[in-house]
Amino acid sequence: MEHSSTLATLIILLFICLSTCSCNAAFDPCSSSDLSVIHIYGKCSPFNPSKPSSSWVNTVLNMASSDPERVSYLSSLAAPKPTSVPIGPGQIINIGNYIVRAKIGTPGQLMFMVLDTSNDAAWIPCSGCTGCSSTVFASNTSSSYGPLDCSLPECAQLSGVSCPTIGSGSCLFNRSYGGDSSFSATLSRDTLTLGNDAIPNYAFGCINTVSGGSIPPQGLIGLGRGSMSLLSQSRSLYSGIFSYCLPSFKSYYFSGSLKLGPLGQPKNIKTTPLLKNPHRPSLYYVNLTGISVGRVNVPIPAELLAFDPSTGAGTIIDSGTVITRFIQPVYNATRDEFRKHITGPISSLGAFDTCFAATNEEIAPPITLHFTGLDLKLPTENTLIHSSSGSLACLAMAAAPNNVNSVLNVIANLQQQNLRILFDTVNSQLGIARELCN
Repeated sequence: MEHSSTLATLIILLFICLSTCSCNAAFDPCSSSDLSVIHIYGKCSPFNPSKPSSSWVNTVLNMASSDPERVSYLSSLAAPKPTSVPIGPGQIINIGNYIVRAKIGTPGQLMFMVLDTSNDAAWIPCSGCTGCSSTVFASNTSSSYGPLDCSLPECAQLSGVSCPTIGSGSCLFNRSYGGDSSFSATLSRDTLTLGNDAIPNYAFGCINTVSGGSIPPQGLIGLGRGSMSLLSQSRSLYSGIFSYCLPSFKSYYFSGSLKLGPLGQPKNIKTTPLLKNPHRPSLYYVNLTGISVGRVNVPIPAELLAFDPSTGAGTIIDSGTVITRFIQPVYNATRDEFRKHITGPISSLGAFDTCFAATNEEIAPPITLHFTGLDLKLPTENTLIHSSSGSLACLAMAAAPNNVNSVLNVIANLQQQNLRILFDTVNSQLGIARELCN
């Protein structure tokens, strides 16, 4: 009887061990089969610098140093182009700061690709590329790869195309990127795998030559609204819907997530309309109606926030800009009201012009962004950033570049961290809900 009881106990313990899978298997946070999102300098990222910055605030400042060029570019894209001026080079945008695992080709080759909501086309460095990083896509080993001919409609959707005047040939195109870089590529098709989904015949640029240092080292996936974007090329699969949760810059692992398609999206989420600008249809415009600091509604003239397709003015949600940038008068009014609630001296730190003693952080007022049908009260970690010593806390926003195209307000990725941002292009809605994904 005693022997039978002991045997039964061992069997139960073995069952529990197997069912929990925790007896001998070690958890590897960097080994995941889902479509996770990680900051480009996270621990699991292959781009983690060998000599990290002395502090994460310095890392943010370094990344944000390219924001003015990006915001200027986004503003210039949104502005109308005179008919006498040729179409400029395509997606001249700065490098993004979040990456996903993706596979390209058959069999799939793993690439860590930057996410960008203000870009449409995908770009991947290919074998034989001059100036590219050491990790490239070996197109000659993929059984499903093929270049696209100039006669195909996809080629006509690109700018900067180089095609023979007589006869046919591969669709070659050039792009400027980040203000200081450019590349040439061959428009191609192959299977793109995201998570467990394989998207056959995905059109992308197979990069041949790179000049400058801003090109994403392993490629970029465009999540914009244009014809070459992921949403357009996978509409039958994802129905024009996606969402993401961006983890904090401090998060080491693939703890964020990119959800594609209507399944698994939050059901109870507040939304605001997505607006369309015919001059720049790829950008995700929303109607920012006001800004509150604490309980004070900042006095901002309505025309400074108004959406105007003819000039490109308005507000966009962007995953590639690091810190939120308001046009100068909007930022000044918001900053000045914020300062009224802070005691002690005010100092500057890099791009941040409103820094104060961290001991006064508890009295720092919350900032609420008011959109049509939606109020977003920013968590403290999305509003303040600390100096390396921890002695200063700074308002993590800045003014847009003060130039002729300064008409665009940009809600950037630092203010989007630990939020579920839902993009529903079918119903033209943007949803926002709190979600911790660190």
